[in-house]
Amino acid sequence: MTSQSFQIRADRLRTDIETTGAFGAVDASEGRGRTVLTGSTANRNARDRLVKRFEEAGLEVRVDAVGNIAGRWVPPSADPTAAPVAVGSHLDSVPRGGIFDGPLGVYAGLEAVRAMQDAARTPERPIEVVSFTEEEGVRFADGLLGSSVASGHRSVEDALTLTDDDGVTLSDALADIGYRGDGHLDASEWDAWLELHVEQSTRLEDAGVPVGVVTTIAGVTHGEVTVTGSANHAGSTPMAERTDALTAASEFVLSLEAAVTADERPETLVGTVGQLDVEPGAVNVIPGAVTASLDVRDTDAAVIEDVIDGVRAELDRLEADRGVITDLHRDFTAAPTDMSERLRDTVHAAADRLGIDTLDLHSGAFHDTMYVADVTDAALLFAPSRDGISHSPREWTDWDDCATATAVLAETLATLSGA
Repeated sequence: MTSQSFQIRADRLRTDIETTGAFGAVDASEGRGRTVLTGSTANRNARDRLVKRFEEAGLEVRVDAVGNIAGRWVPPSADPTAAPVAVGSHLDSVPRGGIFDGPLGVYAGLEAVRAMQDAARTPERPIEVVSFTEEEGVRFADGLLGSSVASGHRSVEDALTLTDDDGVTLSDALADIGYRGDGHLDASEWDAWLELHVEQSTRLEDAGVPVGVVTTIAGVTHGEVTVTGSANHAGSTPMAERTDALTAASEFVLSLEAAVTADERPETLVGTVGQLDVEPGAVNVIPGAVTASLDVRDTDAAVIEDVIDGVRAELDRLEADRGVITDLHRDFTAAPTDMSERLRDTVHAAADRLGIDTLDLHSGAFHDTMYVADVTDAALLFAPSRDGISHSPREWTDWDDCATATAVLAETLATLSGA
């Protein structure tokens, strides 16, 4: 795939992604999977290789206190004091995740820089290729850790004291693999931020379009619903005399599905109950208490709040009709995040110059871009995901699609950096 003035080396990009995918590789009957948790040996190996590739490309490498890695390119043509354009993603994965989620964005950013170098396209401002720490939130915190520090949403001190399930701190985990650096990346100093990611849905594939341009990252509210009934003997308690917490909770789960799929609701709205904790959890005991997780997402915060109001009304109904006691606790809410109109226009213009079709769409999943967008102009690009599968060894994006999306990324990066 070529642009007007430089070429994307698809073979070089593929080698980077496949080699990185071998770190933490897992057995899979179909596809290629990996498990790369922050502070693991696999994570260290992936980081070491990235640093080596940065150095081979002549980038100055910096590691901050929470392990974020940045490779900075400042050729003689660039003003070293100018606000840089940054590009990247992450290297960690969920357990048994795929090889594209994260590494595509990091190595596409590096490939864009290498393609500019190969074509003697020199920028007027620095370019930084970034790999954020702990995007997936599997071992520490709840995700987007590195970008939360870079954007000022979390302090370095708070991040370093986070612990995993075994009581190991992030500070110690990073030190163990040699990636606890100094200071912190400051995303507010960037002129712009770009991230390329696999779509993790089927909209691009269904439309036959190779590149998505995200308009908004959906907001979310997370919480727990607790339903308390009365535990009793499953054999000797008549049905009419039961206060079954699980049957009541089941009505709540179905009511949430009905609420988010109603005809008047936008297609962007989703609601999920992904966890149930049933007590006492015995085959011969009527459930006395159930705790259910709650995840509601949409691009409009008002729609999310309306769904939550409906959840409260449904819980009130369950108390009246079934005699249970209910409680709703919201423990995390993030507002929808709009992408920069300036950068979206730049991406579309770059794709037009290359003769590549694009599709505007929203992101239902979180990405580091969500936090970075709070402090500087940001854009998020998608490459198609086969069958929409992600966080699985079956995750797959065709190599031609990787190269095509990288070409648009590179052309955008060149424009923003004045190359």
